[in-house]
Amino acid sequence: MIPKRCTWIGTDDPMMLEYHDREWGVPVHDDRKHFEFLVLEGAQAGLSWAIVLKKREGYRRAFHEFDPEKVARYSEKRIQKLTRDSAIIRNRMKIEAAVRNARALLAIQKEFESFDAYCWQFVGGRPKRNRWKEMREIPSTSLESDAFSKDLKQRGFSFVGSTIIYAHMQAVGMVNDHLVDCFRYREISLMGSTRAI
Repeated sequence: MIPKRCTWIGTDDPMMLEYHDREWGVPVHDDRKHFEFLVLEGAQAGLSWAIVLKKREGYRRAFHEFDPEKVARYSEKRIQKLTRDSAIIRNRMKIEAAVRNARALLAIQKEFESFDAYCWQFVGGRPKRNRWKEMREIPSTSLESDAFSKDLKQRGFSFVGSTIIYAHMQAVGMVNDHLVDCFRYREISLMGSTRAI
């Protein structure tokens, strides 16, 4: 029997199915993984998530496995080279934002000991569990994503509007936005958060 899933993934793309079934909504407590999602979600702006997922391996290679310390040192020459890399989305503003965001992330690590601790404070250190029955009920922003986005912008981040940050919060498990009848809703609810703020 085919398990019931969130309707946004469709059923014909194995990459989307894998992402939904194994990653989306699982609480993340790793700074490099947070940075990966910030880069990918910034790249997605105006595009579909399926396009970004198909280029994920290209991003891994281009952005040193999403190591923010290495990305923060990217030169103008390196940025220019990435604008010609067909394995990623060749939008100069998005590439520059990834480099700028890596630098801003390192500053947050110094202040909070980890970017993860900084992120999770916006939901009180625990995943927010929603109970949506239909896709149309799921918001594109929240009060938490508004506050998170505003703070990131003040710290020098870009491509971090409230909609992008809400998508980040969904991806890294700060909110559980699986539909209640999706098989992953209960599994992820049982995971909770392994880190207290």
